[in-house]
Amino acid sequence: MRLHTAPDQRVVGEVATAIAAAGGMVTAIDVADSSHDRLVVDVTCSAADASHAGELQAAVAAIEGVEVHKVSDRTFLIHLGGKIEIASKVPLRTRDDLSLAYTPGVGRVSLALAEHPEDVSRLTIKGNSVAVVTDGSAVLGLGNLGPGAALPVMEGKAALFKRFGGIDAWPICLDSQDTDEIVRTVELIAPGFGGINLEDIAAPRCFEVEARLRERLDIPVFHDDQHGTAIVVLAALTNALRVVGKEISGISVTVAGGGAAGTAIVKLLLAAGVRDVVVCDREGALCAGDENLSPAHRALAEITNPGRVRGPLQSVLAGRDVFIGVSGPGVLQPEWIEDMAADPVVFALANPDPEVDPVEAAKHAAVVASGRSDYPNQINNVLAFPGVFRGLLDARATDVTTEMMLRAANAIAHVVSDEELNASFIIPTVFHPDVHHAVAAAIRGAEH
Repeated sequence: MRLHTAPDQRVVGEVATAIAAAGGMVTAIDVADSSHDRLVVDVTCSAADASHAGELQAAVAAIEGVEVHKVSDRTFLIHLGGKIEIASKVPLRTRDDLSLAYTPGVGRVSLALAEHPEDVSRLTIKGNSVAVVTDGSAVLGLGNLGPGAALPVMEGKAALFKRFGGIDAWPICLDSQDTDEIVRTVELIAPGFGGINLEDIAAPRCFEVEARLRERLDIPVFHDDQHGTAIVVLAALTNALRVVGKEISGISVTVAGGGAAGTAIVKLLLAAGVRDVVVCDREGALCAGDENLSPAHRALAEITNPGRVRGPLQSVLAGRDVFIGVSGPGVLQPEWIEDMAADPVVFALANPDPEVDPVEAAKHAAVVASGRSDYPNQINNVLAFPGVFRGLLDARATDVTTEMMLRAANAIAHVVSDEELNASFIIPTVFHPDVHHAVAAAIRGAEH
């Protein structure tokens, strides 16, 4: 907070006291400017959340002689001016440097690439670049916020690409939610990129956009909300089954949520050898033959629910080995877990509020995972996508295959050694130095 106060040192003490009394913690007080009739004071303090920050501001504003001039927080400060930038990899200090990097030298490279277009990835940034494309229709779990509000998320994704994969990624926020326009726009910009990462595009539009782009482009197209999630879920499930001593071919799985992530998870689980998956939405279990289902849910029902079970989530869950939630908060009551098979596995991945409180779920389940960083076993897409694209770009891949995703999941799972593995540690952290190298190697191996 930047404060304007009377030039009285006692006021500064009152500010610190008021913040402490409101439950905050002062970390710095600096006088930014001083005159005979006013002090400009910058106060930095820690708050529990945005609501608490408002309470601290009100406590300070209530002090006689204090005006709260401006308030900011670390989250907004880190986004000022954006989080990424372009930097030159070559020196541009002399006329000779310019003649090599730009005209006339660059003309020779352009003529060579016109004659040998297969060398574009080798002689340009294309070989290490990914477009992170969104239409802003499903920003995080916040809904249809539009392209401007999506931009800081895409910037963050680009920063993660660089940090964990050494990849130059570019936020592309499209001011259209028309499938044809999205597909055509990505087609037009594709020559400058080695891969396309689709992000925060609502279902079912995301399915068609991805399918059409994969058909038309000669570079890999990867919808991270679908496939990144599925890869990490399969990796975590692989290790959870190691903990409880069950084989993947013998388990029964209930998935809550039949959107983009749920559909991709189901397909990858089936490819991995799971034979019995039932998907539930708000109306209950998806079952083939139900004419009331949407086209996307009808297609999902055709490949799942071999026992043709019907009913709400609670009844469908009884006797089953695994629950995977990619739906919304509070859909699973902790006591329902008691009716599952022995040593049940519960993945409650809705974020920030999961399908069931992980602490309560842990009282009934053998293994619990969530999408949150403040509980053990965080299912985080960052474990997958930087290594996936690193491997794709290195291999000059033209597509992303199911085999690649299976190998990536296996690589993530086996970063956790037998000695490290337990119910509270089934998945490595995103900062584990081996994760992204292992995933990239697995993708390269699948390509070859």
